[in-house]
Amino acid sequence: MKKIRIGNQTAFSATNVMDPFEYAVKNGFDAFEWFPDKHNINEGWDVSDMDSQTRLYIRNIADNHDIALTVHASLQAEMCDPERIDIMLKNIEFAQEIGATLINTHLCIEKGLEHYVDAVSPVVRETEKAGLRMAIENTVFTIPKDFNRLFEIISERKIASTERFGMCLDIGHANLSSFSRNDFLKFLDLLNPDIPILHIHMHENFGDSDSHLPLFTGPSGENVSGITGFVNRMKRRDFTGSIIFEQWPDPPVLLNEARDRLYNMWNE
Repeated sequence: MKKIRIGNQTAFSATNVMDPFEYAVKNGFDAFEWFPDKHNINEGWDVSDMDSQTRLYIRNIADNHDIALTVHASLQAEMCDPERIDIMLKNIEFAQEIGATLINTHLCIEKGLEHYVDAVSPVVRETEKAGLRMAIENTVFTIPKDFNRLFEIISERKIASTERFGMCLDIGHANLSSFSRNDFLKFLDLLNPDIPILHIHMHENFGDSDSHLPLFTGPSGENVSGITGFVNRMKRRDFTGSIIFEQWPDPPVLLNEARDRLYNMWNE
């Protein structure tokens, strides 16, 4: 079994929704994330755009090329509003049918963590029924204590096991957090060590906007110590999931360069 996997993600900026996936297959990436991100009638895609034949095609191609699939739930499926559970269920169904192993969604703290846990609990049960793990992602508005408390509540209520429910750590978002601006390692260091990090999103910014720069083209292009520190910390946590590059750069070969360099750092 591979220690880590590295892959890319769908993008509304792509000419065709399948282009990033086909690029991943052609260029030997071993992870890929599907993100239904329809902005309007002409941009992005939704799970309803993927018929059963397309879903089976995705599943078979991923199986044949040993690509681990994950799904980033659509923003319309955020669990701030329990009434949106039907949208989330369609995302879960899509994930199950393409053979994904994990579904990712953002932590919403607008109405408090207790409210969020109430809203997400039935979703956790549905992901387990579908054979999926669930990862909760930090946004630019969340700080480490939000996640520390979230997982305390999850543990107290015995809602899910750490094997099935964990965190998606987004270093770009951590770099923009008011608590750790331009210091995403601070965010990681203040997370309780027993929080299971199941999934990683990697992109860069200069602390000014969520610009989703490819790895090694932002601050680490001049000083790689932040990425080195991150790799060392995740190795100490014995991370074994997928690392997803959340961009579709021009040229796409920047993805290959980032992957190869990151793999080299991880294996040093």
